[in-house]
Amino acid sequence: MRKVNRMAENILVVDDDAGVQKMFKDVLESYDYRVVQATSGEEALEKYRESKPDIVIMDILMPGMDGVKTTKKLLNQDKNAKIVVVTAVGKPGLEKSCIKAGAKAFIKKPFKIDQLLKTIQNISKEGGIKW
Repeated sequence: MRKVNRMAENILVVDDDAGVQKMFKDVLESYDYRVVQATSGEEALEKYRESKPDIVIMDILMPGMDGVKTTKKLLNQDKNAKIVVVTAVGKPGLEKSCIKAGAKAFIKKPFKIDQLLKTIQNISKEGGIKW
C-alpha cells in the first residue's frame, strides 16, 4: 500500500455506476482513505449528514437529482463542503456550471490516479484549486 501526504481522511463518492463506485473505493482505500458511497443525489445528502466527509467526489449524470443540483444542495447544507466533480460528460460550459455551483475542482474521465490524488491533496490543504 502506498502512502500519500494528505489531510483528508473520509471521502464520499457519489456515482450511480457500481463499477465506478468499486474503482473509486478500491483506489482510495489502497491509499488509506475511508470511503463512504452514495448512488444518488438524494442518498448523498443523507450520507453527507451522517459521515461528515472531508471531500466529496461527485458524478454529474445520475437518475433523479443530478450532480450540479446535488452540489448546490450539499453547499446549502454545509457551506464548507469540498466537492470534486469527476465526470465523463464533456458538454460545453459544464465545468463552469459545476464551479459556479460551488465545486472546488472538475476532473474529466478518463483520468490518471495521480491527478485525482493530487486534486484531493490540494483541496485538503488549500480548500480549493485556483482556476
